[in-house]
Formats: sequence, structure tokens, C-alpha cells
Amino acid sequence: MNRYPDVRSVRVATILSSIATALIIAGAATSLRAQDSPVTIRASTLIDGRGTRRTNVDIVVAQGKILSVRPTGSAVPAGRFIDLRGRTVLPGLIDAHAHVTWYFNRSGRFHTSDDGDTPVQSILAAAANAYATLNAGFTTIQSPGAREDADLRDWISTQGLPGPRILTSLQPLQSGPPDTLRARVNQRKQQGADFIKIFASASIREGGAQTMSDEQLAAACGEAKRLGLRTLVHAHSAESMKAATLAGCTQIEHGIFATQEVLDLMATKGTYFDPQCALVFRNYLDNRVKYDGIGNYNAEGFASMEKALPLAVAAIQKANATPKLKVLYGTDAVAGAHGRNAEDFLCRVQQAHEAPMHVITSATSLNAEAMGLGTSIGSITAGYNADIIAVDGNPLLDITAIRRVSFVMKAGRVVRNDPVAIARAKR
Repeated sequence: MNRYPDVRSVRVATILSSIATALIIAGAATSLRAQDSPVTIRASTLIDGRGTRRTNVDIVVAQGKILSVRPTGSAVPAGRFIDLRGRTVLPGLIDAHAHVTWYFNRSGRFHTSDDGDTPVQSILAAAANAYATLNAGFTTIQSPGAREDADLRDWISTQGLPGPRILTSLQPLQSGPPDTLRARVNQRKQQGADFIKIFASASIREGGAQTMSDEQLAAACGEAKRLGLRTLVHAHSAESMKAATLAGCTQIEHGIFATQEVLDLMATKGTYFDPQCALVFRNYLDNRVKYDGIGNYNAEGFASMEKALPLAVAAIQKANATPKLKVLYGTDAVAGAHGRNAEDFLCRVQQAHEAPMHVITSATSLNAEAMGLGTSIGSITAGYNADIIAVDGNPLLDITAIRRVSFVMKAGRVVRNDPVAIARAKR
């Protein structure tokens, strides 16, 4: 559902240019400066994103890429040196489902297209959300989606606007005859979509029943596959999940009412599963006054989200116990949740009893694989993009450490370097 007024690309580009200029003036130029000459990052503890923990390594970075990961030498290397010993170094985190353009307006309400906010205010809010997300250690997100995502994606990618790498579906597909859905898939591709988002069920606030027929799903997912595009399908009910899986869709979102039968089917078909644990529901409930009365954000809807909390945990437990099922990490971060994308780590470890290394791998290399980026991000490996973060503490022993991000490098550019890290780098 599009929640923004129609904005001409040239106007959005002008707005984003102004934001980028302001950030540079404010001091972002130093943190975003490309590291053209080699930089050595020294780590006492490294989680590589593929399920392996290493100790005492040097990560050498240049031109935005990881050149090597090698045992720490006895001497401080020449050139720029960043000492991250005493912390845990990880690949940049990836959120498989985040709505970065959703925000609360200055009246303290969820922004809708008719609330009076201008395009300038909307894009400023989206840029702030993107920066908060990056600062929290998420160097890549997937947004399913809004058409404004495209300009935000492109200005982050090419114009120095600080934010995570963004993949977007643009507007999702919700209904229509099979031929119309095929045409819309082609249209999204021409508009620059990275993947296709499809609604196969109603919202959890409306019960989550299947809303798109098997024939419609087969048409949309089949056409996307023909064009080389992945498909992400919003599906809560077991029936809608099964239909999407049999239609050959790539990835299923949410799945609150998943049954073991459908999870087994997804594992057999190689369908990715992206469930949410708690952040999205808690965020809605904690910010009820800001959403209440807008669309299906009503008493019945909030009651449904309250009931969804234990169901979500149970679905993740069941999914993780299903052999060969690929369980991703996506939060469905909406207005009020940006920058808190790591909260589902805590839910999945503390409530769903998932092993910390398993959920970290989901949020790094497995998410990258699902996005078709498994050979460039999601792992601290030679030849990969230098997306590197550090947290204070060890998330394998205390998952709350994943909240304590103190260093962020995206594609070889340092975007966060807290004072303790700076002091160590100058030693």
C-alpha cells in the first residue's frame, strides 16, 4: 500500500542532494571518506558470518573490498590501523524485511498520504530512518516496498547519503487477473525493482486468510522467475503459504499460522522462510496511540497482534526444528522500529531458544544468499564487500551485545567509529 504523495524523481533527487550536503557539512565527510589505501582492522574475536568464530586476525581492506583475513602479526602494520580488540567483529548485518520510508509525523501519528506532510518532510524522515538503521549495524536491508525506495536506494548508492544498501520491490502486488499481474511484474522490472512483493493473505490484524488464488500466485511468481526476479510473499495462513510454495515463489514472509506440513513442503522446495519474532508486534503495541484509528489499526487489530506474540515464537521454534528449511532474519521494521532492528536477535535467542551463532548466520550469509548477493556480502571473506561491524561484548555468550554496536564500515567506508575505537586506532 502506497502511503506517500506522488513525487517526481527530479524533486526527490533535489531533496536528497540537500540532505547529503547537510550531512557532509555536519561532519559526515570524514566518516564517509573512501579508504583508497589499505586499512588493517585488528580483531581478537571474529564471527565470519558462516558459522565460524576466529581469534586474533587482521582484516585488510582496500577499495571497498576485503583483501585478506589473516592471523595477527607481531607488529602494527603500516598504513591506517583500526584496533578492535576486546570487542566482537562481525559482517554487516542484513534485515530481510524493513519499511524504511514509514515514519511518525510531527503530530506524533503514523504518516499517511493525506496527513499534510510535504514530500520534503517525508524524504527527510526516510533518510533519518536509513541513517539510524545503518548506525545500528545493518549495512543492507530489503524493503517490500514503496516507490520512494528507489530514489533513496540510488542516492545512498551513488551520492553519499548515509544509509544501508537497499533492495526494493517498489509497490507490492495485491490483486488482479493473472494477465494483469504478469503485466505488473514486467512494469516493476522496468521501473527498477530488485524483486517482486506479493500479498497472498490478509494482514494479521484481519486474520491472515488467503486472499490471492493459486492461479494468481502462479502467474505472478512464474512471470517474475521468467524475468530473473525473486518473489517475496506476504502469507500468514498455512493455506496461503502452501499456495505460494507450490507456485514456485522464492520467499515467504511472516507465516504466523505455519503448520509442520507446510514447513516441510517449503524445505523440500527450497523456499526461504522469513518469520518475525517480536519487534514488529511490540512496536505496534508500544506505539498504539500513534497508529490507533488508521485503517485496520483498531481494537481488533491490536488484540490480534497481542495474540500473535506467542504464535510468532512458536512458529520460529517449529521452523528451526524443520530439517533443511532456510530460516532468514527479517524484522518488518516500521515507523518507530528503525534503528532497533537487532531486537529480534534477543527474541529468537531468549524466547525461541535459537543458538546465537545460528541467528547471526541467518542475518548475514543466509540473508545474503536469499537476496542473490551471497558472493559479495554477508561474510568477512577475501573478495567480499568490506561490510564490517563491531559490538561491545560477545553475542555468542550474551546476545544483548548485538545492541551495542560501536563500529560500522560499509563497503570500506567507516560510518561509525565510537571514541574508544578512535583512541585505539591512534595508538
